[in-house]
This record gives sequence, C-alpha cells and structure tokens, in this order.
Amino acid sequence: MFDLNTTFANPEFLWALAIIPLLAFWYIRRHKKNTSDVRYSTLLPFAHAKPTMRERLRHLPFILRMIVIGLLIVGFARPRTTSRGENVYTEGIDIVLLFDISGSMLAEDLRPNRIEAARDVMMNFIEGRTSDRIGLVIFSGESFTQCPMTLDYRVLKNQLRTVKQGVIEDGTAIGMAIAQGVNRLKESKTKSKVMILLTDGVNNRGEIDPLTATQIAQTFGIRVYTIGVGTSKGEAPFPVQTPFGIRYQNMPVDVDEKTLTKIAEMTGGQYFRATNNRSLKQIYQDIDEMEKTRIEVRAYRSYTELFYDWVWVGLIALALEILLSNTYLRKLP
Repeated sequence: MFDLNTTFANPEFLWALAIIPLLAFWYIRRHKKNTSDVRYSTLLPFAHAKPTMRERLRHLPFILRMIVIGLLIVGFARPRTTSRGENVYTEGIDIVLLFDISGSMLAEDLRPNRIEAARDVMMNFIEGRTSDRIGLVIFSGESFTQCPMTLDYRVLKNQLRTVKQGVIEDGTAIGMAIAQGVNRLKESKTKSKVMILLTDGVNNRGEIDPLTATQIAQTFGIRVYTIGVGTSKGEAPFPVQTPFGIRYQNMPVDVDEKTLTKIAEMTGGQYFRATNNRSLKQIYQDIDEMEKTRIEVRAYRSYTELFYDWVWVGLIALALEILLSNTYLRKLP
C-alpha cells in the first residue's frame, strides 16, 4: 500500500500511533492481574492436555482492535502517491551559418587550416542547439544554400562535412552571402532571426554591396554576428601546388574589420576576431550563450489518495473483531 512516492497530507495524525504500544502494555498488565493461580501437588494429570482453539485465539480480538486503530490512524493521515512531471515550452531561433570557402581559407594560421577549423567549431555549435532551425549558406565568388533551414541536425552536419574549397568560383562575395541568408530568414515566424558570418577577406565579388545587404537584413529584424578569421601577425602560411609538390608561401592577412564591425552594429549583433583555433571556438561558444533558446518549464504534481483503501481495510478488520467477539470467541459471563 506504500511505495517510494507515498506522502501524507496530514502527517501529524501519525503521532497517534504511539497509543498502540500503550494499549498493548495495559492489556498485558490487565491480563496478568485477572489470571488466578491454582496450586497442585503435581502437574502429571495435565501433561497431555492441549489448549483448545478458542484458548489459542483468545487474544485475537485485541490484536484485531489494535490493527483497526492503526489502520484508521494511517487513513486519517491521508496517505497518497505523488507523481511529478514537467511541461517544457520552447521558443526556437532561426539561424543561418554563412561560411566563406574562398581559396584564402586554406591558409594554415589555424590548424589544420581555416576551413577545417571553422567546420569543427560549427559542428560543435550545431550539436549544442536543441530546438532551433539552422541553415547553411556557403560563399566564395558567389553564394548558394548548402542546406535549407532544418531541425534535422544530422542532415545539416552531413552537408557541412561535404563542404570543400573549389566547388564554386573563387572570390569573396560577402554581400551576396548576406542576401542569400536574408532570403532564407525573411519568411521566418520566430522572434529571433540570426546570421553568423565567417570570412577571412574583403568583399570583391557579387552584385550586392555588404552594407546594402545588411540594410535589407535590418529591415527583416535579422541580427548578424560577424567573425573575421586570420592571424594578427600580418601574414599566414598558404599552401601552393608546384611541379615539385606543395610549397608554402606567406600571404597577407586582409580581413575587412571595418565593414564586418559595421554589419554587426547595424543589426544589433557583434564583431569577433578569431586569430587561432582556441579563440574561434570561444567565439562560437559566446554566440551560443547569447542566442540561447528560451525555455519555460512548468512543473506539476498530481496526487492519488489512498485514504479509502486504509479505512476500508480497517472497517473490515473491525467487523471481523466484532463478529469473533460475539460468536466463536465470546466470553462467558
């Protein structure tokens, strides 16, 4: 009748159980006082005498009465089982990742190179989301949607794994990438729409200027976080294919921080600079914290009353005690 979730609505009634050992003590004392001693010179005539069933059960009415009292006390304490649960309400965010895959992203100031380092932190970022739709736009000399907005993170990560440099014409079309992201988010019904733009260069391709595209994003209430990738030392090692194999030459790091900062400021986002793997990872963690999905948890608790079970068992025991006391175990006057 009890389990691990049983509680009592009126636990103070349980103190009344202390009366049971007191009544038992009183009953034993009274029984001894009412017992008479008869002296015999020998007990041999009674050696084979056995107590009758009535004698064996003579204390049963009192035991039943104590059980009745105990059951009723527990019943009045109102035992009940408790079940708990939570209703979770989420307000998802729509996010588009804008990923620069131009040739300069093969520079190895981040390990093993900028593209692979960015892919790794994006994978971790995706795994950290729960109820947000995420899309992926890649860009170089032009831009296109690698993966539309989805909640299927497995598909999204598979699409991200297939991204490699050289699949589209080289260059850096930042404005086109922002415009493509806007196209993915403009129909969104969520309260929070976000783009995370990662690039290592200066806009040099495309028909749309980055700030013009940003104004369009601003119109649709889209917040843009911008990340400039590249060492702060001015040059980065870049692999070059030669007849004698791959050789490395230093190339200038040319991140348009002014434009990236302006893009972020216009939309209420923030500009970050990633100069190594650790800082790039930290940037995505910071953005993840700033753009957490709103989760509202409502806890509830329900009870199942056990009062009736205990009282019914107590009444059955009381009826049995009264029946036995007035029939089979009735005392002689």
